[in-house]
Amino acid sequence: APRPKRVTCPQEMETRPKYYGREFHGIIPREYADQLLAGVEGAYLIRESQRQPGTHTLALRFGDQTLNYRLFYDGKHFVGEKRFESVHDLVTDALITLYIETKAAEYIAKMTTNPIYEHLGYTSLIKDKMVHRLSRARSEPRRVTFQREERVSSMISSPLLRRSALKDTPEKQCSYEKIHNFKVHTFRGPHWCEYCANFMWGLIAQGVRCSDCGLNVHKQCSKLVPSDCQPDLRRIKKVFSCDLTTLVKAHNTMRPMVVDMCIREIELRGMKSEGLYRVSGFSEHVEDVRLSFDRDGEKVDISASAYADINIIAGALKLYLRDLPIPVITFDLYSTFIQAAKIPNADCRLEAIHEGLLQLPPAHYETLRYLMAHLRRVTMFEKYNLMSAENLGIVFGPTLMQPPEQNALTTLNDMRQQKLVVQLMIEHEDVLF
Repeated sequence: APRPKRVTCPQEMETRPKYYGREFHGIIPREYADQLLAGVEGAYLIRESQRQPGTHTLALRFGDQTLNYRLFYDGKHFVGEKRFESVHDLVTDALITLYIETKAAEYIAKMTTNPIYEHLGYTSLIKDKMVHRLSRARSEPRRVTFQREERVSSMISSPLLRRSALKDTPEKQCSYEKIHNFKVHTFRGPHWCEYCANFMWGLIAQGVRCSDCGLNVHKQCSKLVPSDCQPDLRRIKKVFSCDLTTLVKAHNTMRPMVVDMCIREIELRGMKSEGLYRVSGFSEHVEDVRLSFDRDGEKVDISASAYADINIIAGALKLYLRDLPIPVITFDLYSTFIQAAKIPNADCRLEAIHEGLLQLPPAHYETLRYLMAHLRRVTMFEKYNLMSAENLGIVFGPTLMQPPEQNALTTLNDMRQQKLVVQLMIEHEDVLF
């Protein structure tokens, strides 16, 4: 690729911004800039726009023509997505990209047609792990099976009555799917794409890297990579506030360890505790549990010897669910459940909630199923803990369901529906899940 050659202005420009050097020529016509750059591949200068004073243009010579780009600065220089410490670096990267995309346009267009992804690299490394992974299936929707004998079929007419004779379809064991969490990355030294096996060109931001598993690919290849991210524990920095699917795949569990461990401890010694989940534990102690999970993971001690007050453990569980970046009932399905709760007919309302549950990501579904089964057991001790399904719906509604737009008015208006959705899931847990 051509080397960048700065064309300097012979006189000092008073209007020159402090972040540009002698390559700044002030307000000059496009035609004059073309003359200054003519005949020198890689030559460049910066000019102020005649039509829009205060805006700046990078004029760059490549392929026997002058290319003009709107130039921006926000602490770093950029004309597109990539940001650079200096204009020289920006031009160097631009010339490399222009050269490769010009000389190898046909090859680039075809380079993803025969990917090596299924045969080499990342996929082969995780294949053995995937075989041993135990997770809830979602290859087929987990729709309930209506099993009725012919002689009673005429008697069972409504959806709700039919559910009394239901049995869940058998669970299959396979992997949760997870999309890769790609972010633009600058590679030091030569790197090759792990999808198409081709060179990743450019001075900086040559491609993208999955922040959860470390897969390195071209940006255009990232759109073709399957949803088979296998998070690396070394890349998962914390437990709380970590994406739910990412956490369970990284730890090779069906549900987040926080959910399993806290529920196990609560059912061991807290089911008769008055106001369970309604009464708050000391916030300092709840925060201490959070930090312990982030630091020690599944080795954390949340026994009575460490935290005598069971409300601390209950508070930690609620905090974990509340702090998920994507709630258990996802943003995408929030309105589905809210609208379901507004259906006046009880049977149709349950049907609508059931349909919404089938659309949840597998890890979210399994976590919600396990939590609702636990909360239903909590209601069996209502005589002692005074926590009915309605009370638990009030507590867990805003925790499990959050509107996509963090609007206080929306949350306030939807509180009744949030409560009702959770209440119905607890009361009909055996039917809905």
